[in-house]
Amino acid sequence: MEKDAALGAWELPHELRMLRDSVRRFMQEEVRPAEDGLPHDATRLPAETLKRLQAKARPLGLWQIESPAEWGGAGLGLLGQAVVAEESSQCKMGAYIPAGHAFGWDPPNVIFRGTEDQIRRYAVPVMESGDKSFVAISEPGGGSDPGRAIETRAERRGDRYILNGTKTWISGVGDSDWGVLFARTGPGKGRDGITAFVVEKGFKGFSYKPIPVIRSYSPYEISLVDCEVPVENRLGEEGGGFKLAETWLVHARVPYAAAVIGVAQAALALAIDWARNREVFRSKLADKQAIQWMIADSEIELRAARLLVYQAAWHGDLGRDIKMETSIAKVYATEAAGRVVDRCMQIFGGLGVAQEMPLERWYRELRIKRIGEGPSEVHRMVVSRELLNSQTRS
Repeated sequence: MEKDAALGAWELPHELRMLRDSVRRFMQEEVRPAEDGLPHDATRLPAETLKRLQAKARPLGLWQIESPAEWGGAGLGLLGQAVVAEESSQCKMGAYIPAGHAFGWDPPNVIFRGTEDQIRRYAVPVMESGDKSFVAISEPGGGSDPGRAIETRAERRGDRYILNGTKTWISGVGDSDWGVLFARTGPGKGRDGITAFVVEKGFKGFSYKPIPVIRSYSPYEISLVDCEVPVENRLGEEGGGFKLAETWLVHARVPYAAAVIGVAQAALALAIDWARNREVFRSKLADKQAIQWMIADSEIELRAARLLVYQAAWHGDLGRDIKMETSIAKVYATEAAGRVVDRCMQIFGGLGVAQEMPLERWYRELRIKRIGEGPSEVHRMVVSRELLNSQTRS
């Protein structure tokens, strides 16, 4: 039965159902076959294969999904981004590298709030090439409250800023030429003293190293030692960096949560097929009540997670404040997806933890998702604070 039929009176708009079906076909016909034969923990497709897939994705409108249409992106709203994220994450490389990079990496959204010169110098080239760029906010002193934990300093000296400090847990640095980095230009520890900069890896005083973690793709630590950044690389006004990024940080949780649903949905499909065909103790696994309940619980949780993500995206597209809604969706989706993949591994038994299956790789990736984009505990704090400080609730 189609997933939409289960939504009752509410369903995706026609154009988004068409988009979903287009992404689904692309994944089935192009991306998944291209992944066949890759090592279990591969983090990229062969260059020629990727180039071929990207050439096919562009005319379908599956290119730079989040970036503004006026600069060559698809310009999708949050609900459209959620649909694409869920479908494109249903591949071996999963939620971290959706569609194997075939749709290109969107540049950090805050770059489009910079000057036209900054957009043309930095955003446009990576949009055309599909290459990656990074965002550097988190620091060793704390990533859960980045606005107040940032200690990296930026001091203006003539036509340059001199940056000193350390950024950690930064994704994509090794594959990028530049990124948006946040540093403190004002006094104290408040959010008002933070400024955003476009920083190139080749700038004097910039260095980085990978941080090995449990998934196949490592984040990085960035070291800034008297790193020289031209004044024209400042994004927005001095001290306005956090306000520049605040909406983007909230909205980013929507495709993040949708992508983990896609991984778990792919795992459940594998488990259902296995249960239908695997025979143990003289009957199919699918005949065992224990297995039936694991499958049922998984489907229930995924449907609930999907609707929470859709609701947050819908409200965001209407221009509403969705801080609490995205926190709820992010917590529930990441935790539910982890439970689903865990059940699917159990259904497969020993094969579930073998590297001939993608499940154990997805399991490792989903464990990180409960920490990335804000740990579950912080989002629970956001939700409780909103409720306790609210006078009325609709």
